[in-house]
Amino acid sequence: MTIATILATKGNEVVTLTADHSVADAVKLLAERRIGAVPVMRGDQVVGIFSERDVIHCVASQGAAGLNGPVGEAMTAPAITVTRDEAVLGALTLMTQRRIRHLPVEEEGRLIGFVSIGDLVKYRIDKIEADAEAMRNYIQTA
Repeated sequence: MTIATILATKGNEVVTLTADHSVADAVKLLAERRIGAVPVMRGDQVVGIFSERDVIHCVASQGAAGLNGPVGEAMTAPAITVTRDEAVLGALTLMTQRRIRHLPVEEEGRLIGFVSIGDLVKYRIDKIEADAEAMRNYIQTA
């Protein structure tokens, strides 16, 4: 299965920021939306990711004054992205190897979705449970 399958079930509405937003504005957005990260955009292009981890690093290095700085100085860049055709297991492997929890999904250089490791793990668990149920049904009717 591919990332397209996950986008089909979760939708592809994506909350974004630009690099000139303040870190404080970004923190407020993360809290209000109860999300862990947002893609940072320049026009249609993803230039980075701003996550909870970036907040921690910003405050640890600059103190509370870091909250007044721009997201562009605190974000993780460049963003690691995938396409809708990426296999779910491939995306999980990429996230594990790179120690990241969010992936922007791009098509022809444009953002079309955003997936988290939680989205991918949920999908895998649901698939494994469905396969196990199908196997139990097959065994019972054999």
